[in-house]
Amino acid sequence: MKASDVRAMSADQLNDELAKLKKEQFNLRFQKATGQLEKAARVNEVRKDIARIKTIAAQKAAEAKA
Repeated sequence: MKASDVRAMSADQLNDELAKLKKEQFNLRFQKATGQLEKAARVNEVRKDIARIKTIAAQKAAEAKA
């Protein structure tokens, strides 16, 4: 997911996407613990996407306040 795609989303869309990614992150951790994880790189991708969404959401909140 690119930052430009995330910036185009509304606050509600960001929250929905964040919830989806957190659920996926949980499932990936569970797969890793049980030895069923096939794409280990996806764990890092999801983690970075979560951070990207949180960062942009905070920036949008700061802009709305100012």
